[in-house]
Amino acid sequence: MKKNLVFILILILNYYCLMGQNQTGNLMGRVVDSASNYPLSNVNVIVKELETGVITNEKGQYHIYDIPVGSYTVSFQRIGFKPQLKTDVIIRSNRTTFSNGVLQRQSIQIEGIKTKVDYFAKTEEAKTSVINFSNEEIRRAPGSAGDVSRILLSLPSVAKVNDQSNNLIVRGGSPMENTFFIDNIEIPNINHFPKQGSSGGQIGILNVDFIEDVTFNTGGFSTLYGDKLSSIMEIKFRDGNPQEFDGQIDFNWIGFGGIFEGPINKKSSGMLAVKRSYLKYLIEAVDIGTSSAPEYGDIQGKFTYEFNPFHKISALVVFADDHNSPDQENAKENAMSHFGNQDLFQGTYGVNWRAVWNESTFSNTSLSMTSSIYDEEFRETYKEPASNIADIKNKSREIEGKFRNVNYKRLNDKLSIDFGLETKLLQSNYDNFLAESTNALGDTIPELIVDKNISAHKLGVFASLNYDLTANFSGTFGLRADYFSYNDNFSISPRFSCQYKLSGKTLLNASTGIYQQNLPLLLLSQNESFQKLETPFAVHYILGIEHLLTEDTRLVVEAYQKDYSNFPLDPQQPELFVIDEDYFQNYEELRDSGKALSRGIEITLQKKLAESIYGLVSATYFRSRYKGLAGVWRNRNYDNRFIASLEGGYKPSAGWEMSLRWIYAGGVPYTPIDKDLSDIYNQTVYDESKINTKRYPDYHSLNLRVDKRFYFNKTNLVVYFSVWNAYAQDNIAEYYWNDEKQKVDKIYQWTMLPILGLEWEF
Repeated sequence: MKKNLVFILILILNYYCLMGQNQTGNLMGRVVDSASNYPLSNVNVIVKELETGVITNEKGQYHIYDIPVGSYTVSFQRIGFKPQLKTDVIIRSNRTTFSNGVLQRQSIQIEGIKTKVDYFAKTEEAKTSVINFSNEEIRRAPGSAGDVSRILLSLPSVAKVNDQSNNLIVRGGSPMENTFFIDNIEIPNINHFPKQGSSGGQIGILNVDFIEDVTFNTGGFSTLYGDKLSSIMEIKFRDGNPQEFDGQIDFNWIGFGGIFEGPINKKSSGMLAVKRSYLKYLIEAVDIGTSSAPEYGDIQGKFTYEFNPFHKISALVVFADDHNSPDQENAKENAMSHFGNQDLFQGTYGVNWRAVWNESTFSNTSLSMTSSIYDEEFRETYKEPASNIADIKNKSREIEGKFRNVNYKRLNDKLSIDFGLETKLLQSNYDNFLAESTNALGDTIPELIVDKNISAHKLGVFASLNYDLTANFSGTFGLRADYFSYNDNFSISPRFSCQYKLSGKTLLNASTGIYQQNLPLLLLSQNESFQKLETPFAVHYILGIEHLLTEDTRLVVEAYQKDYSNFPLDPQQPELFVIDEDYFQNYEELRDSGKALSRGIEITLQKKLAESIYGLVSATYFRSRYKGLAGVWRNRNYDNRFIASLEGGYKPSAGWEMSLRWIYAGGVPYTPIDKDLSDIYNQTVYDESKINTKRYPDYHSLNLRVDKRFYFNKTNLVVYFSVWNAYAQDNIAEYYWNDEKQKVDKIYQWTMLPILGLEWEF
């Protein structure tokens, strides 16, 4: 009977697919100057596979009607600009697809010399360590579940630590060293179940269908960005459909949700997305005992009002709530050190004004607020009988009010400048408690009570000069100044990058600079003496070569070094690196003499989807170490040493796509467990004499995915099936002391995980 139902369902879908074979959709968008954002008229917009196209109007807009459904490559060409090609442009039945062009200026080519097509666009300021992903590349990536952070795990710059987390460990740094921008608005964390003071979590918040593209910069970034040591992720949200109302329903293992978009009036449009997890409700419905599952949801919206092609205001809303309440029995079953209740709320709300003043001047100005609420109470799992008083209480509320202004001015054909300022008003309320406990090295930590209201502000001003000395050599010199009122810290950060064209296909890139980052208020608030700690900083050195093997295939080799200074160290645990540990504990004293060093070489081969095959192959060898108070260099927690990855896909037709991702990574360091002390203290206690001297077994995993698109008369359906860890490799997440079994035990990362997903567009 079940086989017959499946057969009937397949017949129905095939019938509707045959009905949709002659269906068409529309393509529209706008083309602008990459530097000034000035709308470009008379740009040839061509659908490559159909050899048909149009020319943009005086507002930079274009519209192509009645394109057969399928996947296309769209080119944007105009004399005096470098041609751009955008792959993975999906045309869907009875819908309008938006694809915007961004063209870079260049000297007019001599007749007879072919102009290089640009599949790998970069801004003037970004000369090293940059990669870009389109909406479709993120959506279809196997093993990412539409999570922007997880797609980056295939890059050589990002360490591989644990499947259960999407922490970005960039070039040996820690998760606190990254930040995210959406349409010029900073969002400290874009993940559910965020770790306070850091940038990572378990699964992403952002809806991939809102995203136009993502630019990830892993080092040497310009002075436009400050207060971070490792990486900047710039996310561009598209605008809602200004002509018609569209909807989409999504269902997968992450949750159930929908997207709704359309015009508000002639000059404005909006998008709204909602998502809710359902696993907890499923567990409760089938009544399978003490098992529990986290519950989470999110709401996102973007609303745009366009006065004219030169001035536009957009409003952004990103909100998420997360809840988890494992009981003691469930905590024991899952080897959790603590159990209790966790309620988290985070939201960013803001507006951005994009102003194009003339053909050479552009500005972005945003005003926003980010609120993070942590309401957590936990008790030790193996403390008998369980106490009614929480061992850990975290009642925190952190609010940031932010203003950011970025300007661009082209002075002449060879000289331009970026400049601006940003300021933050910080209000943090802490009502936190940490009971007396034994730390991971067997030392007694006295109880910690933090009951404070903290107000502070940050101010940053920046400028970058971009120049073309010759036809083959260009450079950027920038200077940034930052002030933090809480510790009265003032810092200057000079930065420099350059690019030399060895040939029409080969570029030599280099950059260096100073990057500074304030310690989290969560840590600084514990002790007034911590205000005297120096601000951690890193010096970046990057040298790379970039070669186009073909128009759609790029080889990049980069070597880098990061010298860290002024990191906090705890004299009671002199050989631990505080920033790599869970720093919500009682540090009676901290010293700012910690140093770290990260260096490595990365190789990346990237092929865009110019025809039916795409892929990314990468490898890296790196070392990431730190020096404690004893002056001994030790491996940092995220030192994989070697990482190799292969990601790619094949599109045999407009409706089918198959893809895979395979990652191999050296095992990260760990400190062996002291069995005798663990038995005495009834918890995991590590051997202090062997910190990070051992390594976990090497990690490797294969993720597979198959997508099938169905085009109906007025709707579209995407069905995908994915398998994470397809050959069920037992990758170890950590060793711990199992107090019930009185032995060292293992916690594994995800085993084989099949995922079915549906996206219905109407």
